[in-house]
Amino acid sequence: MKEAELAEKLGLEAVNPLEGTREIKGIYAGDLLSRVMSHAKAGNFWVTIMANPNVVAVAMLVDAGMVVLAEGVEPEPAAAAAAKAKGIALYRSALPAAQLCVAAAALGV
Repeated sequence: MKEAELAEKLGLEAVNPLEGTREIKGIYAGDLLSRVMSHAKAGNFWVTIMANPNVVAVAMLVDAGMVVLAEGVEPEPAAAAAAKAKGIALYRSALPAAQLCVAAAALGV
């Protein structure tokens, strides 16, 4: 499923949407950045509550398909700016991480 379609179906709020054409492959949820670096895969729908610029750096490192901040978390201004500068698709949602993952899985991600 493409980034834009998934974001729309899940009702995600765009912080830094991209062109929306990237294929999202798989789901990863986690907040321990070292664990994300060693286990997330390229193209993953990454759900986290971490909202600092380090999330953008890790998303770039693992080539995440999109990053979603769960539980209504607001990105730090520096994180939003970094996502824009580095071309990282960043969204947010009021839903808990587990609910986002289940919903994305139900859509075939």
